[in-house]
Amino acid sequence: MPLIENFGRTLVIAPHPDDEVLGCGGTIARLVAQGDEVQVLVATEGKPPQFPQDGVERVREEMRIAHATLGVTQTHQLDLPAAALDTVPASKVNAAIAERIDSIRPETLLLPFFGDIHSDHQIVFTAAMVAARPRSAQAPRQILCYETLSETNWYAPPMTPAFTPNVFVDISDTLSKKIEAFKKFESQVRPFPEERSVEAIEALARLRGSTVFLKAAEAFATVRQIVR
Repeated sequence: MPLIENFGRTLVIAPHPDDEVLGCGGTIARLVAQGDEVQVLVATEGKPPQFPQDGVERVREEMRIAHATLGVTQTHQLDLPAAALDTVPASKVNAAIAERIDSIRPETLLLPFFGDIHSDHQIVFTAAMVAARPRSAQAPRQILCYETLSETNWYAPPMTPAFTPNVFVDISDTLSKKIEAFKKFESQVRPFPEERSVEAIEALARLRGSTVFLKAAEAFATVRQIVR
């Protein structure tokens, strides 16, 4: 482990719609292609007036199409406020995420990196780790953090945790599927050289791949593995 054949039932937790595609869309597509069940839990949703309702509904529909493109088995969405998770009691966030993890019982958990600049990402990571405490045989046996363009690279290393990947998933055959899925988020795609652009996504995948002699890869940091 972590050979991709051993991922098993996988749950990707995304603070916001599109984080899951940016962070591990190629891995999702590869897992689906090999017959694994992949579910996505999106922790937040935009709330008016900060996020107009028509925009929220548009992103929700874009997400549905993007997930269908990747072959996501099931999408779950919590009603927590986007860009305002720090206003919600930790116990409420923990309970909401724990309920889904307990019902899905993933073998592999893919989380946002705890050192991301966005506080929503940090809170979601912490809540998921609380929920995934190994207190029974049903606890996730593998937890990895993915990187999110425009979030993972913009805190303040070395004052804050730096993303140092030690797992690389070959997405040479699924990078095009990842890019296709991201393009479905039409409201979120930006022109290059902005980070949330098709060119930047491909460049990062090529860079991560080249560091381990692959044509394209997604990088992860291992949090925990339980080998039985």
